[in-house]
This record gives sequence, structure tokens and C-alpha cells, in this order.
Amino acid sequence: MEKRSIRRSRLIYGLSTVAVMLLGVASRHFFGEVFFIKAYVGDMLWALMVFFGLAFTFRQWPVAAIALSAVVFSYGIEASQLYHAPLIDGLRATRLGGLVLGFSFIWSDLVCYSAGVLAGVVAERYIIPARFQTGGRL
Repeated sequence: MEKRSIRRSRLIYGLSTVAVMLLGVASRHFFGEVFFIKAYVGDMLWALMVFFGLAFTFRQWPVAAIALSAVVFSYGIEASQLYHAPLIDGLRATRLGGLVLGFSFIWSDLVCYSAGVLAGVVAERYIIPARFQTGGRL
């Protein structure tokens, strides 16, 4: 079986990253009172954004490498929430730091991150047209 050469469109994956980021912020802003969305959807979208961001940056990597990197990065950020020192807690106290680093370790976030990365894999395999993933310079 011949391996397919992948070259992702920076435009498509860049727009996807930004769109998911905006969806995540909107989910917290407009639906923050809905428990399921507040507790789970934002974390899933965060991991999906990481997946698309990595696909944008490392556009020739196979989907498995992107997915594994997104999971390791997301789990690493979650594990970092077990560490509390004045400097990192000061970063977490800022809006951007809180969005990126989170505040406290929650086991269910790992499931949400896995679901978000899985959604990225499904999007790449079945939703994003192949013409934006193969061949020349897109």
C-alpha cells in the first residue's frame, strides 16, 4: 500500500483554528449557564483547536502524528494544573493565561480532550475535502 503525501492548506486549517477558537469563546459567553456546555464542550473545542493549530503548523505530518501531538500537548497542559507556584498562578490569573493553562486538574477534561482530537481526526478524514490535503502548494 502506497503512502499518500499530505500537504494541508494553511488557509483552511488556519480558518478552522480561528473558527473553533471563536466557537469555544462563544460557548462560554453565550451558553456558560448550561452545565454540559460549560463543563465539557469548551474543553473539547480547546483540544480541537490544538489539533487544527498543529495541522496548520506541521502540514506534512500524518494525521496520527498530529492527533498524538495534540493529545500529549492537551494532557500536558492539564497535568500542569497540578503545579501551583506564584509565577504560573500569576499567568493563570490573566484572561489569556487562564484560557490557555486552565486552573485546576479535572479527570473529565482528559476525556473531553480525547473527544476533541477525535473530532479533528474525523474532520480531516471525512469533512475537509481531499483537495485541501494533498498534492501541491495550497
